[in-house]
Amino acid sequence: DREAAERALGGWLEAHPDEAVEVLVNNAGIRRDGLLLWMPHEDWYGVLRTHLDGFFHVTQPLLKGMLVRKYGRIINIASTRYLMSEPGSEGYAASKGGIRSLTHALALSLAPLHVTVNSIAPGWIEHANYEGLCPEDHAQHPSGRVGRPEDIARLCLFLCAEANDFIDGENITVDGGMTRKMIYVE
Repeated sequence: DREAAERALGGWLEAHPDEAVEVLVNNAGIRRDGLLLWMPHEDWYGVLRTHLDGFFHVTQPLLKGMLVRKYGRIINIASTRYLMSEPGSEGYAASKGGIRSLTHALALSLAPLHVTVNSIAPGWIEHANYEGLCPEDHAQHPSGRVGRPEDIARLCLFLCAEANDFIDGENITVDGGMTRKMIYVE
């Protein structure tokens, strides 16, 4: 929420008035799955507020320093769910699609100021050291494995490099090839 973002950022911005944040990675997300027909309004708005409003409330105050400096890198973490879904994921998919759209729109607005804005669409990223995964979980990926957080971190570092300013407004999918794989039940 806005107040939490202000508390988190306000102290730092006040303590460092002459410093600008050069890199921002927006990576917040929640899921409240359920068919739209029965989804409580609180779940729908909770997902949208976290994904879209949350990015807004963090980006806006940090963007001011980037604009003064005329340099910055913003990376928004979307999801492959912006382009493919499972039943009951309407809120999550809609919000991740919004992040993708926000990314390319903001990239065009900020391009004259040398601030790039890109998004990353992770697929299945396991954050519990692969515990509980079965061999089939890995085998279904063309890469032969489920993703790891460091797969996303390496791409963030690449996009943040000053020399990579020609990549702007893009979305890069990191999913081990799953969105390119045709899957039919036999």
